[in-house]
Amino acid sequence: MLPPDAIDRREALRRAALLLGGVISAPVVTGLLAGCDTRRVPNGAWRPRALLPDQAELVATIAEHILPETDTPGARAVGVHQFIDAMLADGYAAPDRQRFAAGLADVDARARAAQGKTFMDCGREAQRALLDELDREAFAQPHGAFFRAFKELTLVGYYTSEVGATRELRYEPVPGHYGGCVPLTEIGRTWAV
Repeated sequence: MLPPDAIDRREALRRAALLLGGVISAPVVTGLLAGCDTRRVPNGAWRPRALLPDQAELVATIAEHILPETDTPGARAVGVHQFIDAMLADGYAAPDRQRFAAGLADVDARARAAQGKTFMDCGREAQRALLDELDREAFAQPHGAFFRAFKELTLVGYYTSEVGATRELRYEPVPGHYGGCVPLTEIGRTWAV
């Protein structure tokens, strides 16, 4: 039995779909509904199943750039890299996992071409510049860009976590008064639905 304020996987998926404008890729939906184990595991005890350890660290670093720590924990602290690994292991077919790994390899190849070193060895500003370039390219392509899929997994992983759903977004297990069209400056953050 779930605690009264817990949300189940289908409700988390519904909320993530609303957050992402209703568009979630089939592998993400499959992984979430198949029940992949996405519970946060302390970093010392966690071992990746679909990624190599250096790939998992690369995923954690890129995800932290997408959702950095502010007044709420960032993607790494929430375990988004663990979520992505679980999704790849449980919800992605082998060709999709290979495409994801190729995308990670491309990030390192681009870093080597631009900086002469791996993405992880580049400074924060160089990493950010490379990710900005990938982001521009991802939204210029109509479908299937690696970075677009990466951002999708990062957002779903973060906003379906307890921290993302209850601390980053406002969350009321039992909604109160409906305020209608209220300026964001009055409420401070968007609300989890």
